[in-house]
Amino acid sequence: MLKNIFAMLENDFEETVKVRRYLHQYPELSFEEVETPAFIARFLKEQGIEVKEGVGGRGVVGMIRGEQPGKTVALRADFDALPIHDLKDVPYRSKVDGKMHACGHDAHTATLLSVAKALQANRHLLKGNVVLIHQFAEELVPGGAIEMIKDGCLDGVDAIFGTHLWSTIPVGKAAFQEQEIMAAADHFEVEVIGKGGHGGLPHEAVDPVVIGTNWVQAIQQIISRSVSPLDSAVITVGSLHAGDAFNIIPEKMTIKGTVRTFKAEVQEMIEQRMEALLRGLCEGAGASYTYHYLRGYPPVRNHPKETQFVMEGAKSILGSENCYITEPLMVGEDFSHYLKRVPGTFFLTGAGNPETNAVYPHHHARFDIDERSMIHAGKILASAAWRFLNE
Repeated sequence: MLKNIFAMLENDFEETVKVRRYLHQYPELSFEEVETPAFIARFLKEQGIEVKEGVGGRGVVGMIRGEQPGKTVALRADFDALPIHDLKDVPYRSKVDGKMHACGHDAHTATLLSVAKALQANRHLLKGNVVLIHQFAEELVPGGAIEMIKDGCLDGVDAIFGTHLWSTIPVGKAAFQEQEIMAAADHFEVEVIGKGGHGGLPHEAVDPVVIGTNWVQAIQQIISRSVSPLDSAVITVGSLHAGDAFNIIPEKMTIKGTVRTFKAEVQEMIEQRMEALLRGLCEGAGASYTYHYLRGYPPVRNHPKETQFVMEGAKSILGSENCYITEPLMVGEDFSHYLKRVPGTFFLTGAGNPETNAVYPHHHARFDIDERSMIHAGKILASAAWRFLNE
């Protein structure tokens, strides 16, 4: 029966592309999604699928009920966009200035909708149920997953599977990880408060720029000297701002950045050491500070048994040589919240191809995918759901 489902996914590929390109042209940012969830709900209802809207706020959950009793499996896709101006020269370029799908969530949604259509058409042979989780606000902490879970999207679910189309992996390949595949993603904001003054009279001021830039340098030593070489951690400063004039020492300097870790004890140590270094520098220079550290999504920790299960199915679809174990990535994903509650796995489906100009990394203004990746992702997800219920 999987052959019939795969045939449907292939036959409906043009429709899947059409859905993806429509969503790509009309992106909506995290916690601002209105038309996208409405579109998803309409599509599912047209297939005769039970739909619950407003789950956790803006989420959509579909339910495919097999005609035979059995377990329940969930499949998840996200649908929010990013505040980036689309610079691609393609017919489906974003029509909304300053907003675009630069991470593939439009394709995740289109893929899951096509899978839903195929599984619904074969529900008379399903032994159990398939929950279709269409999640809002993956890109922005606190994210949509945790609120959808609180609202019951995982009630009765025995396992969950999800994928991320990945532009730096060639199309036709898939990457798996039996343990942590993505890191905890925290962010911080620091304000160094000095004493403004004349640029030519620094002795009469307390320069927050000198203190702040020294701190930026100092916190990198946490990684090189306080984190074990056998552990992984990243501290990246992405924003520095202080003053607007060349000859004035500003009153304040603002510093923003991110911390990525896998181990809770490493995360805790970095959070504390960063503030300790800031405190010492400010006290030594006669400045003060504010320090805000926000814990983001926890690491995405896959379950080994479910990972091997999905990987075996992927090998039969893409070939054993095209499915492999990947190194963990220092990016974040709130799929982690689902995996903390039920067994499952989150994997990467290759979507890169120089021939289609799908060569740019995620969150890039020219990001795109080889759309054939949606067929591969759809087959792997459909196979995982079908085999979990029927085998």
